[in-house]
Amino acid sequence: MLNTLRHLPRDGRDTLFLLAVIAWVLAPQVGRLPGWCSALAAGVLLWRGWLAVQARPLPGKWWLITLLALTIGATWWTHRTLLGREAGVTLIVVLLALKTLELRARRDAFVVFFLGFFTMLTGFFQSQSLVTAGLMLVGLLGLLTALVNAHMPVGRPSLLLAARTAGGMALLGAPIMVVLFMLFPRMAPLWGIPADAMSGRSGLSSTMQVGNLAKLALDETIAMRIRFEGPPPPQSDLYFRGPVLSTFDGREWRALESATLSRFNSASGLEVAGTPVRYEVTMEPNNRPWLLLMDAAPRAPELPEMKAGMTNELQWFVNRPLTDITRYSVESYTSFRHGAQLQARQLLDYVALPRGFNPRTLQLAADLRRDPRYAQADAATLADALMERLRTGGYTYTLEPGVSGPHAADEFWFDTKLGFCEHIASAFVVLMRAMDVPARVVTGYQGGERNSVDGYWTVRQSDAHAWAEVWQSGRGWLRVDPTSAVAPGRTGAAQRLQAPQGAMASAFTGALGTFSPTLLANARAAWEALNNAWNQRVLNYTQSRQFDLLKALGFSSPSWEDLSYVLIAIVVAVSLAGAGWAMWERTQHDPWLRLLQRVRRRLHAAGLELPATSPPRQMAAQVQQRFGPAATALHDWLLRLEAQRYARDPAASLATLRREYHQLAWPK
Repeated sequence: MLNTLRHLPRDGRDTLFLLAVIAWVLAPQVGRLPGWCSALAAGVLLWRGWLAVQARPLPGKWWLITLLALTIGATWWTHRTLLGREAGVTLIVVLLALKTLELRARRDAFVVFFLGFFTMLTGFFQSQSLVTAGLMLVGLLGLLTALVNAHMPVGRPSLLLAARTAGGMALLGAPIMVVLFMLFPRMAPLWGIPADAMSGRSGLSSTMQVGNLAKLALDETIAMRIRFEGPPPPQSDLYFRGPVLSTFDGREWRALESATLSRFNSASGLEVAGTPVRYEVTMEPNNRPWLLLMDAAPRAPELPEMKAGMTNELQWFVNRPLTDITRYSVESYTSFRHGAQLQARQLLDYVALPRGFNPRTLQLAADLRRDPRYAQADAATLADALMERLRTGGYTYTLEPGVSGPHAADEFWFDTKLGFCEHIASAFVVLMRAMDVPARVVTGYQGGERNSVDGYWTVRQSDAHAWAEVWQSGRGWLRVDPTSAVAPGRTGAAQRLQAPQGAMASAFTGALGTFSPTLLANARAAWEALNNAWNQRVLNYTQSRQFDLLKALGFSSPSWEDLSYVLIAIVVAVSLAGAGWAMWERTQHDPWLRLLQRVRRRLHAAGLELPATSPPRQMAAQVQQRFGPAATALHDWLLRLEAQRYARDPAASLATLRREYHQLAWPK
C-alpha cells in the first residue's frame, strides 16, 4: 500500500493530502454533528480517496444531485430548518464533502479550500478552547499547504516545500492577526452553546431531584477559576452560592416562584460585617444566567456589557445566559445576616411539605418536638440536634446511594443511611420543615484547590454542593451544612470521593503513580494554568480591556472613535512601511546590472541599438566600431565594468565606476 502511494501520480497524491486535511478539520466536530452527517462525510472522503488511488473516474452529476437532495432532506428532517447555526454547519460539512467528488480542476480545488477554511471557523461555534485552537491551527497550515501546492502546477514539488512556504505565510500574517485581535471592535457573540445535560454527573442544575440516580459520576471539568486579592479564606468558608431551592413536591426541589430580583441589586435585610474578601471570578460557559458568588455580596459584581441583579434569596442573576467565558470582580463578606425581620406569613413557603410523603420522617419530627429538650427549642438548637444525629447515627457519604422510592427522606434517615450532599441536604430540610422550622436547600460550589503554577483557585464541577439554610427569629437565615457532619473532610479540607475507575484507567494511573506520585498532579496543574492563561488573555479580551490598552497608550477617556483612530493609524503606518520596503528592495536589485542598463539606454539615445543580452565586452566593441576613437574612454570603461563583475578587479570598485560614468563623454 505504501509503495502504491509513493508512486501515485501527482494528482492522486495531492488529492489524498487534501482529503486528509479535510478529515482533520471535520474530526473535532464529529461529536456535535448528526450521526448521518458524520457517516456521510466519512464515507464520501473514503470513496473519493479510493477513486484517487485507483485512478477511477469521478461520479456523474446525477449522483451528486441525488446525494445533495438526500442530504438537504436529512438536514431538514434533523433540524426542522435549513437556517440557523446547527443546520448551517451541517450543510457546510455536507457541501465540503460532496464538493470533493467533483474535484477535477484547480478551480474546484479553490472552492474546496474556501469551504475548508469556512468549515474550520465553524468549529469555534461550539468550543473556543486551547485544544480546539491548536487543532484548527494545524488544519489551517494543512489548508495553506494544499493551497500553495496548487499554485505549483509544474513538476512534482514536495509537500514539505509547500508546507515551509505555507508556514512562512502564516508567520508573515501573524502580526496582522495580532493587531486585528487587539484593536478590532469586540462584539457580543452571535451564538451560544447547547443546553447542558448534567444528568448523572456532578454539577449545578435549576432543579434537584432526589433518589433518581443510583450512581453519581464526578465531573472533573472546571466550573470557574478564582483569583483572590490577598490571602484566601479558609476552605470551610468557600461557599459559592447558586440556585436556591425552596419548593418541594416530594421528588424534586425547585426555585420559589415568588423569589424576585431586587430593584436596587441589594436584597432587603442583608447586613454585612467584618473585612470583605475581594476576588475575581473567571466563569466557564454554562448556558445559565447565574453568577456564582461567595456568601454574601451586597453589591453587584463588575461585569462587562451585562446587568446583574440579586433575588431576595441572595442569588445573583444576569440578563442573559452565560454562553462565553465570563470574568467579573466582586467583594463578599463571610460574616453577614439576612432576613432577620421576616414575618411568619413570609415564611410559609419555607415550611410547606407535600402530603403523603415521608411519613416516618414526619413521625420523627413529632417525636423530637415532644422531647422536653426540644419542645421549645429554637432553630439553631434543633439543627444542632440533627447534626449530632448525622455524626453518630452511622450515616455515610457516598457516590453510589442507590435508587430510592417516593419516600427518599424516610429511606435516608431510617434504612440505607447513604447519600451524597443532595440526599443529605434534602432529608435535613424535610425534617426541619416537619418540625415547623423554615428551611431551604441552597446549591452551588464548595471548596476548590489552588493551582501551584499560576496561583488561581480552581473550582470544578465535582465541587458542586448542596447545603441547607434554616431561619431563626432575630438572627435570620443560618447556613447549616449537614454533609459536614457525615463527612467533615468534604467541607473542611475539600476532600472529594473518587469515582470508580475502569481497569485501563486504574492500570494507567497506577503505573504513573509508581513512576512519580506527583507527576500527574503537576502535569494537570501546568495544563490548567496554560488553559487559564488562554482564557484570561485571549478569550476574555473584552471591550473594556481594549479601552485599558488605549489608556496605556495615553488616551485619558478612550472611546470607539479613539479605537478607530489607532487602527487607522496602524494601517497607514504599515502601508507606508510596506511602500518603503518595496522601494528599498528595488534599490537592492543587482546594482551592476542597473548600471549596465543605464549605459544601454544612453547608447540607444545616441542611435546605437544593442541586444538586451549584450555583455559589456560586446557593447565596447560595438561602441568602438560605431563611434571610433572619440569613444575610447567609454570603450575602456566598459571593459573595466566587465572586469569588476567577472575578474573581481579590486582596483575598479562599483562606486568608482559609478562616479566615472557621470564623467564620461557620451557620443551624440
